[in-house]
Amino acid sequence: MNARLLITATFFTAFAGVLGADAADSQLLSLVMPDAKVLAGVNVDQAKASPFGQSVLSQIEANNTGLQQLIALTGFDPTRDVHEVLAASNATPGGQTGLALARGNFDIAKITAAATAGGGTTESYKGVTIIEDPKQTNGVAFLDSTLAIAGDLASVKAAIDRPGTGKSLPATVINQVNQWSAAQDAWVITTVPLSSLTPPAGTPPQSGFGAGMQNMFQQIQSFGAGVKFGNNVVVTAQAQADNAQDATQMANALQLLVNVAQAQAGQNNPDLSSVLQGLSITTQGSAIKVSLSVPQSQIQQLMTQHKDAAESPARRPMVRK
Repeated sequence: MNARLLITATFFTAFAGVLGADAADSQLLSLVMPDAKVLAGVNVDQAKASPFGQSVLSQIEANNTGLQQLIALTGFDPTRDVHEVLAASNATPGGQTGLALARGNFDIAKITAAATAGGGTTESYKGVTIIEDPKQTNGVAFLDSTLAIAGDLASVKAAIDRPGTGKSLPATVINQVNQWSAAQDAWVITTVPLSSLTPPAGTPPQSGFGAGMQNMFQQIQSFGAGVKFGNNVVVTAQAQADNAQDATQMANALQLLVNVAQAQAGQNNPDLSSVLQGLSITTQGSAIKVSLSVPQSQIQQLMTQHKDAAESPARRPMVRK
């Protein structure tokens, strides 16, 4: 297992399916860059109280060989030892910067030893040891045995510098985070218009109807989404348009997309069609609100069907002898 895998898997594995919801940890928020444009969070502890969350966590542990290697080397299991994760990025054009902040239980000595044995290096920065990948581009720092910071080195060092400087997220953004994190188990928000965010690398250009939809949703001024787990899994999203007319146009366009998807699913996947029937799209002034409630048993059934389809002989590549 190489050091880069160790460093990234330690925290980002938690994003693969970990769920969660209390208001976000204030100390984690204080370490976030003040110009963050995208923030997301999960509360792992809440997942353990949900049968659906327990099922997802068990699948992560059973099917992720990298995670099993990580546990074997360090004794650290993100599905057990991480309590909360907060991710943030300022979405710098052309850059790959960001932070993953974790509250949990960390055996710093074991993790450090495993990383250096795998080719990683360490650097002492203002009294804090940073574990770095072999290329010294990304790192993990432990402020103590319960708080870790991961990301590109510049962002990690900036987070170490931040406490006590008064450089923190604006109060309006902190209020947004607290509202979403208190009401949802897992959440994501943007603090700026979508048009100002850099598309993911490799995103193909759109044409025709797709381009029109893309241009319309680039008018969204801010966006938030979350998921709440229970007997029903409830997904909620809210987008803020520039005005009520734009909000109505976006809601109508979304409804058209849902109708098309439902018609296609009705022919090939009745279960998915049934799920889409629970989708609600409304407007309130310049806000577009989307809500979807699905029984957790139905989601588990869809996940099982997807897994079975992926593992079926017909989907496996043929090997020529």
